[in-house]
Amino acid sequence: MPSGDDDDGATLRTELEASLLKIHSLEKENQELKQETSRLKAQINTLKAHDLERKSILWKKLHHSMDCGKVIADDPPQKQKLQVDVPIKKSTSDQTNVINPPPSPPQLLQRRVTAPPPPPPPILPTPVGSKTVRRVPAVMEFYRSLMKRDTQLKETKNGASGLVPAAYSRDMIGEIENRSTYLTSIKSDVEKYGPLLNYLIREVQSAAFREISEVEAFVKWVDGELSCLVDERAVLKHFPQWPERKADALREAAFSYRDLKNLESEVLGFENGLKQPVIQSLRKMQALQDRLESNISGVERSREGTSKRYKELQIPWQWLMDTGVVGKIKLSSLNLARECMRRIAKELECNEASRNGDLLIQGVRFAFRVHQFAGGFDTETMHAFEELKEIGSRCG
Repeated sequence: MPSGDDDDGATLRTELEASLLKIHSLEKENQELKQETSRLKAQINTLKAHDLERKSILWKKLHHSMDCGKVIADDPPQKQKLQVDVPIKKSTSDQTNVINPPPSPPQLLQRRVTAPPPPPPPILPTPVGSKTVRRVPAVMEFYRSLMKRDTQLKETKNGASGLVPAAYSRDMIGEIENRSTYLTSIKSDVEKYGPLLNYLIREVQSAAFREISEVEAFVKWVDGELSCLVDERAVLKHFPQWPERKADALREAAFSYRDLKNLESEVLGFENGLKQPVIQSLRKMQALQDRLESNISGVERSREGTSKRYKELQIPWQWLMDTGVVGKIKLSSLNLARECMRRIAKELECNEASRNGDLLIQGVRFAFRVHQFAGGFDTETMHAFEELKEIGSRCG
């Protein structure tokens, strides 16, 4: 037994020594990496300083070349002299003797304005990457000649077709001078329908309703009164007391309610034509259910903020809840579920070939979808479901 313990101890000592050696080598490597990192950082700082110094020299050279541009254009060999005069940092006194500070932008502009008209400006090379590009006067001349020719052709065409530009100019001048037909009509409406609009302002401000159907009738009446205006928004801008926020909210409520009621009527009035193929009928019912769910989902998403705004403006908001019109519209989808299940049940009874497909699965899936959307089945829909279930069990 002691010999076995000695062997285990020797093994552990060997592993410990190997681990220590590995740790020592890693520490040494880490130290070398730190030194290399310090060296690279120092090199980066040196390169940055060199780059800044180089940019400063190039910037001074650029300003000096702009100041001496005329001399360079008249005497091209002077370019070599300009390169020789690039400042070299020997001493402060040498630098002040060789380089004149570049003039400030206002002084440079003043020189250009007060100087006599010079000959055509010199073509200075512009560095782009490693290449050099030059401005080509021939390109500008050719472009101007083409544009001039194009303008002449357009003027010729306009002259041949009539005095259209002159008419446009008269309209524009009329707009500026408030003499256009449109602005005249707006001013006329403001003066003519001023008493009517003031009456409508009072009616909208004091409007308060209990039922959303009353809002729909009121909005229909207001829109009918405003239909005589040339431009409703433009005319009402002359009446700052117009309650735009409440009027827009009334219209929003009325239009939303009207759209939902129209969709409900379409769903309740859906009739499953037996002459149509069953797949086509199912697609129509699914499309109606898609529209129904999409509209109700939009109402429910904004219901909290909308109901709060309607309360503030004395507009009915209870119809947005599941206990109001929205809940009734959800229940109208049960008509689609009944029509779907009855049509599929009749198809399975009359057509044996349809029993091998997934027609039963489609019917049950659609019924479940409506069940979740409406919150359950009523007695009639439940009876249609039991019939479909019985026929499906017999066919299976």
